[in-house]
Amino acid sequence: MLINGLEYSWSKITFIVAGIPVTRISAINYSDKQEKTNNRGAGSMPVSRSQGAYEATASITLHASEIEALTAAAPNRRLQDIPPFSIIVSYAKPDNSGTATHKLRNVEFMTNGRDIKTGDTLIETELELIVSHIDW
Repeated sequence: MLINGLEYSWSKITFIVAGIPVTRISAINYSDKQEKTNNRGAGSMPVSRSQGAYEATASITLHASEIEALTAAAPNRRLQDIPPFSIIVSYAKPDNSGTATHKLRNVEFMTNGRDIKTGDTLIETELELIVSHIDW
């Protein structure tokens, strides 16, 4: 929603990962989907609809310094061994009337790695997450 020419912006987002504010983050992607199927009966049109499995997916892009700090604190120095946690993403509304908050629940790291390229002035890596569900 556009309000007086203002739009949601990166500078107005805060991230809480496992209860800790995170600032060395470049991106976060998350979505969910619900399987739905048309049920057939007499005639050529569906007669009803069924719902199947729910699935949430997510990834996070962190600066190398953030990944190293998380790795140092992780059991066995493996991000994948960190117990399930929540990620809270809060967007300040453009009109400063409050925030929109999304909660990624029961999050765990699926991957650990580094993505380093010649000429990088900032080393950042996208890490795949597993999520049980998202509170929108």
